[in-house]
Amino acid sequence: MTENVARRGFLIGGLGGAALLATGCTSNEPAAAPSSAAPAPAPAASGNDQPGQKVVIGFSAPAADHGWIAAIAKNAEATAKQYTDIEFKPVEPTNDINAQISAVESLIAAKVAALVILPNDGQQLNQVALQATAAGIPVINLDRVFPDKLAYRTWVGGDNYGMGVAAGHHVGKKLKDKGVANPVIVEIQGIATLPLTQDRSKGFADALKTYGFSVTAKQDAKFTVETGNQVATSLLQAHKKIDALWNHDDDQGVGVLAAIKAAGRSEFIMVGGAGSLNAMKEIQSGTSVLEATVTYSPTMASSAIKLARLIAQGKGMSDLVENQVPQSITLASETITKENVDKYLALGFES
Repeated sequence: MTENVARRGFLIGGLGGAALLATGCTSNEPAAAPSSAAPAPAPAASGNDQPGQKVVIGFSAPAADHGWIAAIAKNAEATAKQYTDIEFKPVEPTNDINAQISAVESLIAAKVAALVILPNDGQQLNQVALQATAAGIPVINLDRVFPDKLAYRTWVGGDNYGMGVAAGHHVGKKLKDKGVANPVIVEIQGIATLPLTQDRSKGFADALKTYGFSVTAKQDAKFTVETGNQVATSLLQAHKKIDALWNHDDDQGVGVLAAIKAAGRSEFIMVGGAGSLNAMKEIQSGTSVLEATVTYSPTMASSAIKLARLIAQGKGMSDLVENQVPQSITLASETITKENVDKYLALGFES
């Protein structure tokens, strides 16, 4: 889910070429030749995709009641199937906190080699993640972060602040180029109380500020199509003229777009969030107010499974010098427009 965290970085060969950013690294250009005073570092391990030690990887995520979450589960399972040395052990997806805690406890009892967990709520599942770590099971924390760093071996997820920044720059530049002064900019959030939503809103506000703009009105839509429709309808009625709209989530964006079309409004530009296939097709058409979306890709689940395998097998990433997988990996938020949408279509998910 897009709830639901600048993607410029290392190509991780041991992760099948997924574009990831290793914290603290900013380039994958070859290093300058070492001086004679220090030996060159040993080359990183290679051949990570070759079969290795058999490992059981447990997987727990919320129920797939949302296109992004459904894609998370599908990507995790599909990636696990690519490896003959992985036994994939998912538990029943659920939106009930206590049920997810019980499910994770069952995986701990089964003594899996590694755990990939996308918690319904990082705070509330923090303790069970600590239990797994204490039992010697490395936890790969996917997307919604556990507050205690001792609760996970590696976190992998999207850049929520970066999403807001990308959306803000797209909106800001477009309005500046049009010569719009004092624009009406509305923002439709996911769940306002979530830290990830607050990060997205802050990134958006910070980027807009560089153009001298600010958000006129914002309201949260709970990441659902129905609420997206209701909130968009309300905002459209409240603002007879809008210059730009940023919707945090392409799943709820289905409802947002329906409200816009029902109201017959087309005077503004709209930016989406996450990178659903539905949004990409709207952008590709060239006839929609939706002219861009900023990515928060569910491909992170595939990367999490690959990371879990490497960690369980005691391997590092083949394109990094270090022997171990980094502690934190943040995916970059890319801006998809009509000009580049064709190269992103294969990564889109159905809302």
